[in-house]
Amino acid sequence: MDFNDTPEEAAYRAEVRKWLDANAKRKASKKDTLEALSGTDALQRAKDWQRKKAEAGFACITWPKEYGGQGGTSIQSVIYSQEEANYLVPTGFYDIGLGMCIPTVLAWGTEEHKARYVGPAIRGEEIWCQLFSEPAGGSDVAGLRTRAEKDGDEWVINGQKVWTSGAHYCDYGIVVVRTDPTVPKHKGLTMFIVDMKSPGVEVRPIRQMSGEANFNEVFFTDVRVPDSDRLGQPGDGWKVALTTLMNERLAVGGGGGADWSELVDLARDAELADGPAINNGAVRERIAQWYVETQGLKYTKFRTLTALSKGQTPGPESSISKIVSAPKMQELGSFAMDLQDIGGIIRDRDISAQNATFQNQWFGGAGYRIAGGTDEILRNIVAERVLGLPQDIRVDKNVPFNEMPKGK
Repeated sequence: MDFNDTPEEAAYRAEVRKWLDANAKRKASKKDTLEALSGTDALQRAKDWQRKKAEAGFACITWPKEYGGQGGTSIQSVIYSQEEANYLVPTGFYDIGLGMCIPTVLAWGTEEHKARYVGPAIRGEEIWCQLFSEPAGGSDVAGLRTRAEKDGDEWVINGQKVWTSGAHYCDYGIVVVRTDPTVPKHKGLTMFIVDMKSPGVEVRPIRQMSGEANFNEVFFTDVRVPDSDRLGQPGDGWKVALTTLMNERLAVGGGGGADWSELVDLARDAELADGPAINNGAVRERIAQWYVETQGLKYTKFRTLTALSKGQTPGPESSISKIVSAPKMQELGSFAMDLQDIGGIIRDRDISAQNATFQNQWFGGAGYRIAGGTDEILRNIVAERVLGLPQDIRVDKNVPFNEMPKGK
């Protein structure tokens, strides 16, 4: 494992830094980062930044040139992402579309799909969402009940999706629906591209306890989608969805938020009954534990970067990283709030310790343990596909979906 850039990689990193220095402001503090992601003009600023990146050749670096990408290497994409993280730029609006939806279109779409949708997404002109989860499905994506019925050259979709991030500002989405209920649940699914402005599509934001409304319910009432906007063959929806899910786990595997170093700063300022928290043995033990986990995650990520640098396909590192980083993110936030005593309930960025970083992390941590596969699902993946352990017993494995028992 080599932790250093090759001469070519170092030259590319220098090129990226030069462009970023000329077009963006370096981060000065966490508060700057939070302010960059807020405000009524955040969406427009994100569109402007995405367009600027695309014009400079730093958007979707690995994607084929014929569709608007750069035809570059995976390690070049990693280098750009590492460098951009040091600058005050709007992020978040394109993560799902460019990280999950459009890669699925590239893998399963027709040439017409690629010519129509990929370029505008890269340039930031159109934003995409992913419509998978349903109220009755839980973590079982294949248990979905939204249905589509063929009507000539169109499909008519009826049903409901939930927890759809960004649906309220998206232009398009990819939706997986049930087109054949007479076969086992994984075999009767089909994936479509859907125009989020189509008649019959209703988006209802979900107000969270944090006060934000980033998630949505999406209702489909007799929504007509042309057969030409189908991804894959009818019944191939599960295979297509796996492409999306693998990209999702790669996109969210690294985690984020405050870490052990921020916790050290907090512990130096926090007072316990026996003095400064940093002098308390139990506090120091927890900090040491999270330091060790952070180092393990860092070197696991280096394995991925080394594979990319050599042109190889990474292994199961992303699933492993998410299994560790998601609970760590939530637990560290909770512990930090406890250290703040009654101040831990204050989420005002202007008066809370470290601009309410830990409070926001605690709120977001629960969702992060679900996004891209729950902790339990990812443990099963590692157990079955990496360690070769027996699969869980599935009583519904060969049962047609319309014969499966349903709750009353």
